[in-house]
Amino acid sequence: MVDGQRTESDTWDAGGMGCGELVMLLRVRLKAMPGAVLRVIAHDSGAPEDLPAWCRMTGNDLLAHDPATHSFWIRSRPHWS
Repeated sequence: MVDGQRTESDTWDAGGMGCGELVMLLRVRLKAMPGAVLRVIAHDSGAPEDLPAWCRMTGNDLLAHDPATHSFWIRSRPHWS
C-alpha cells in the first residue's frame, strides 16, 4: 500500500513472534520514530486482534491491515514521554 497516509518510513518483519514480545519491541521502534509510519509484518495468529487494540490503548494510529501479507501500517504518535 502506497499513498500519502500509508507510505512507510521503515518495515519490521516480526515473523512469528508472540504478541507479548511483539508489542514490547514495537513500542521501542515506534518511540524512536515519532509521527512516522512503520509497516509491521506479524504472523502471530493473535496479531489481527491484538495490534489494533494495542494501538487504541497507546495512542498510535493503525492506518491499514493487509491480511494477505500479514502487514500492519502504524503511525507512531507524535509525542512520547
